[in-house]
Amino acid sequence: MSPLVIRPATRDDVAAVVALLADDPLGAAREDLDDPVTYDAAYDRVVADPGQHLVVAEREGTVVGTLQLSVIPGLSRRGATRSIIEGVRIARDERGSGLGTELVTWAVDESRRLGATLVQLTSDASRTDARRFYERLGFTASHVGFKLQLDE
Repeated sequence: MSPLVIRPATRDDVAAVVALLADDPLGAAREDLDDPVTYDAAYDRVVADPGQHLVVAEREGTVVGTLQLSVIPGLSRRGATRSIIEGVRIARDERGSGLGTELVTWAVDESRRLGATLVQLTSDASRTDARRFYERLGFTASHVGFKLQLDE
């Protein structure tokens, strides 16, 4: 298999990232591939925030994975910095190849390099395979998550 490059996402990658986000039952209901203006504006907000790291995994010039790493300083845990991994997606033909492990491992290593002492993530309760995957990487299901959908 050809080498993998993990790099910051560029504006040219936005359509590929959105396609990855939409390529499952949950994402298909949330994303709109026909609305590039909204995603371009969101990209601008992400790259303007130094605590946000939107990356893609690229193989032979093709985006095959993505995630967003958010680094958040805080007061709790004696002023700890934590990171949150979200939006992890792997292209269908790369699933099971080890790419997900490599991408999440990169995010954990990058979190450590950026001074985080805790890495968090959430996974939809319906994604049982994803939950097993994260547990294999050492994450523990230690909390119950809540969300409140605000008007868009």
